[in-house]
Amino acid sequence: MPVEMLVTYIPKPGKEQEIERMVLAHWPVLASVELVTDEPATIWRAVDKRTGQVSFVERFSWKDEEAAGIAHQMPQVMALWEPMGPMLEELKLATIQRIEAARA
Repeated sequence: MPVEMLVTYIPKPGKEQEIERMVLAHWPVLASVELVTDEPATIWRAVDKRTGQVSFVERFSWKDEEAAGIAHQMPQVMALWEPMGPMLEELKLATIQRIEAARA
């Protein structure tokens, strides 16, 4: 069963362009090693209205619960993740599930 993710990347000042490039490459790398579903990631660039801080939000689905752990063993994935870490202020990883609002 797929695991839907919402990942927020908050870059350090001056690292916004590099993180954007890496986030755009993220899903293709995961897809190349068959760890995600066929649905491409959706990516947003967000700017905090109060602080002006830029972040990037990515929604994608791991193909199953084991895929994230396997990713840590894949050189192609680690080649992207390892240099990304020092450029981030924060990385938020959330599993998400769609819910339906009650209808009147």
